[in-house]
Amino acid sequence: MYHLTALVTLLAIAFYFFTSLNVSRARTKTGVKAPAMSGHPDFERAFRVQMNTLEWMPIVLPALWLFAVYISDAIAAGLGAVWIVGRVVYFVGYSKAAAKRGPGFAIQGIAAIALWAGALGAVMLRLVK
Repeated sequence: MYHLTALVTLLAIAFYFFTSLNVSRARTKTGVKAPAMSGHPDFERAFRVQMNTLEWMPIVLPALWLFAVYISDAIAAGLGAVWIVGRVVYFVGYSKAAAKRGPGFAIQGIAAIALWAGALGAVMLRLVK
């Protein structure tokens, strides 16, 4: 069973939901009315955190599950948790200033690459057997 990977998947979705609520909060706080996508820098940073998280989810979630299936539920969940931590660090940094988003981006990017490369390697090994 893949209980740990399922839990990390749900946590990733919860974090994305949080970023969505944060965009709504930023709209209210800064007065940026829907459907506007720009205006106040605080709103724009909150929106970019949400969109960047969304952009990475189709990369991370399939790789997370393929890694779990082909390699290990626990290791996949651990790497997935690192990805979430990276997203949180990204959120905190980017919320302060765009220039502070780098460390979180690096953490989540390394975790995503590890999941993808691990899954790809495991699939390729099985194909050549």
